[in-house]
Amino acid sequence: MKRGALLLAAALLATACGEKPAEKKGAPPTLITTTQAQVMPLEIGERTLGTLEAVNDPKIGAEIAGKVVKVTARTGETVVKGQLLAQIDPTDAGHQVNADSGEVARLEALLLQQERVLARQSELVQKNFISKNALDEATAQRDALKNQLASARARASLSRNALDKTRVVAPLAGIIETQVVAPGDYVKVGDPLFRMVSNARLRANLPFPESAATRLKIGQPVRLSSPCRPGSHLGGRRGHPPDRRRRQPRARSHRPARQSRPAEGRRLGRCRRRHRTARTRRGGAGTDSGAAPSRQGRHLIADGKAKQQIVDVGSKQRGLVEITSGLQGGEIVALDGAGFLTDGAMVNVKETPKTAAQPAAAKPQ
Repeated sequence: MKRGALLLAAALLATACGEKPAEKKGAPPTLITTTQAQVMPLEIGERTLGTLEAVNDPKIGAEIAGKVVKVTARTGETVVKGQLLAQIDPTDAGHQVNADSGEVARLEALLLQQERVLARQSELVQKNFISKNALDEATAQRDALKNQLASARARASLSRNALDKTRVVAPLAGIIETQVVAPGDYVKVGDPLFRMVSNARLRANLPFPESAATRLKIGQPVRLSSPCRPGSHLGGRRGHPPDRRRRQPRARSHRPARQSRPAEGRRLGRCRRRHRTARTRRGGAGTDSGAAPSRQGRHLIADGKAKQQIVDVGSKQRGLVEITSGLQGGEIVALDGAGFLTDGAMVNVKETPKTAAQPAAAKPQ
């Protein structure tokens, strides 16, 4: 019994030793995911943090001396153009208007009477009843009255203007930022009464680095956003910089009142309508600046193999990478696992589940 077991074991050993060694297989395909290069518009811009200031922020001062008898606007109130803000005592100005108006009426009556006298004397001169000198004297008196009436009317106009200046009104629609005056205050000409601010037109001071100087052009569109109002944007246009050495351009914008002052500005470059773009998950967070393109390698997938392709990479936006040259659009590009590929390597493409959320296409900012 023992001998039979030994013979069987020897036979099995001999059989195992006589088997041919298994053929060595090649490296297994690399598991990757892919994406398709797409042609789509890509907006190139520059981001910066700046400040907003109102284009119109008048300081309202007293145009006539007097006592403030009424204040109808307070700090923080919204006013419209022409709305009464304060009333300065109009008593003295009103008396002056009445006096000047009376003087005008008196001179108008005298001039009317002198015109009648001059007409009668002209008839008498034609009939040789009076001398020509009397007619000349009446004409001179008529001309003097005309000059006096013109001066009186000018004084009356000044008086009416002074009376109007006792009513302090809003020069434009906006918000009362500061109320300086109070009822009972005596003000002199030029004393500050209110400070207004109108947010209908804004100026944004946006500092940019010197490296962006060649990409900044007057008239480029600018989009402003504020952390105090997320999701809201204001549009504007870039104007002349106040200091060309500092590269701090200004942008003008129109917006409704009562929006916050701090803002993030973005200078929008020309929208490249036919840029070749491909999604990627490699690299850093990315930027949307208009930096010069860099040459990098990408692996194109065809017939289950990877083929290395040198491309020029531009900006990055929302998980998309701009390819300025090297792709025509429609190519299949390796995504996850591309760092382990070599030229000609076999690949195994992992299918993306239909329920998985696909990366959203980049929209113009």
